[in-house]
Amino acid sequence: MFAGFATGAGILILLMLAGVAAFLLAEGFPAIVAPAEDVPGGQGFVAFAWPLLFGTLLAATIALVVATPFAVGVALFISHFAPRRLASGLGYLMDLLAAIPSLVYGLWGVTVLAPATVPSARWLADNLGFIPLFAGPASTTGRTMLVAGLVLAVMILPIISAVSREVFLQTPRLHEEAALALGATRWEMIRMAVLPFGRSGIISGAMLGLGRALGETIAVALILSGLGIITFNLISGQNSLTIAANIALDFPESSGLAINALIASGLVLFLVTFLVNAFARYIINRRSEFSGAN
Repeated sequence: MFAGFATGAGILILLMLAGVAAFLLAEGFPAIVAPAEDVPGGQGFVAFAWPLLFGTLLAATIALVVATPFAVGVALFISHFAPRRLASGLGYLMDLLAAIPSLVYGLWGVTVLAPATVPSARWLADNLGFIPLFAGPASTTGRTMLVAGLVLAVMILPIISAVSREVFLQTPRLHEEAALALGATRWEMIRMAVLPFGRSGIISGAMLGLGRALGETIAVALILSGLGIITFNLISGQNSLTIAANIALDFPESSGLAINALIASGLVLFLVTFLVNAFARYIINRRSEFSGAN
């Protein structure tokens, strides 16, 4: 009975995913094949969706690059450095961060983080303006792609940290004791025994966080007022916009083919998320096979 229930649950999940994909394809197809002048922007669906996809990937990449090292560090501190009482409290606090609504993170980003980054953005524009990422002019409000990426980093940090922490705690005790017995310091033991064992967990947590960052809506919509452009400038007031935020902002006032175009952009986001998770699963499986062969 349990095997049948588990199999049925797995099949049901696959059917639900297939249903979502079929809905997005059916509703978005008219915009994909429509004449260019009928699609919002008047240049065709690719020209409509590409800047949004670019903004989505850019914001998610910033979040992943910032969050992953901090999350791994926090996970290592909780699992191997902090006293047991402190580790328990910190673990609970990190898990609690994941329960905060995205609206709260968005409001914090707009009211606190964005104004606080204005002086730093001006300094970056004045001193590192030769780098395309900080070309400026710096935004006077702080509502930039950099702030959006930092807010997403804070949002996905608990996810990556929780997964990494659980994997680190499962490191075979004999491996750790053997490294210490051979004269390794605690950091050398972590580098030789814990991190290699937990690498697949770090990748899994990072991909889960990336999926959250790719689909985040409200927090990004509150921070960015994108123009549908492609720019690597992270501190300017003229930003790219993400697919999810664009759907949330434009859907209530759209009608006809504009709705089909928004749903089609949702299909693009669905495919990107699916490919990211499939690639992560491929890396994890390949690493597991390699470890098993060794």
